Formats: sequence, C-alpha cells, structure tokens
Amino acid sequence: MASVAVQYLPILLFLGVALILSCVFVFLPQGVARLTGAYKPNADKLAEYECGFPAFEDSRMQFDVRFYLVAILFIVFDLEAAFLYPWAVSLKQIGWTGWLSMMVFLGELVLGFAYAWKKGALEWE
Repeated sequence: MASVAVQYLPILLFLGVALILSCVFVFLPQGVARLTGAYKPNADKLAEYECGFPAFEDSRMQFDVRFYLVAILFIVFDLEAAFLYPWAVSLKQIGWTGWLSMMVFLGELVLGFAYAWKKGALEWE
C-alpha cells in the first residue's frame, strides 16, 4: 500500500507547486498594487468594457448587421492569407496545376471583395 502512495508523490508534489505558484501569480500583484498605491478604483475603471462600447441595459438589443458582415469578411480574407503561405512554400512541388488552381481561388476572392466593396460592406457611417 505504501508503494502505491509513493508512486503518486511526484504528481501530488507537482500539483502542490502549481497551486502555490498560481496563488502567487494571482494574489501577489494585487497585494503589491494595494501597497504601492496603484489600486485606485473609480467608476470608469470598474465599468464593463466589451466590443468598444459600454454595456446596454437589455441583453437582447439588436446589433447592426454590419458588425457581422465585417466579421465574416475578416474571416474570409484571413483564410485567404492562411492558404497563401503553404501554397507559396510548396509551389515547386505542385507545379502549374497548383498555380492555376490558386489563381482561380484568388480570382474568386477578388470577385467577392469587389462585390463587397460595391455593396458598401466596407464603409462605416
């Protein structure tokens, strides 16, 4: 029975050290801030801040569809950049077929960008 407990000793030691370090990293900065005078709460510091504007009273308030449109456009063009790097690295191995398929992909993205621009999705009033 004692040998089983000895086998778990490194795990318990690791968990103890992790608990002590996490407490130090959480509570030590708070204590230092209070002792050095950096802790000066006011209404602005204690206010909630999300998405660049203050919180509303009603959580079911409708947002402008442009928020979602900008997010979708960001994801689309971010994926474009994510596909370009591995394509550029492996261009010698994939040859002309890979080059042509990436040009078709980029052409579709340019068409989508032009459409979004024409519809005014990138303009903010």
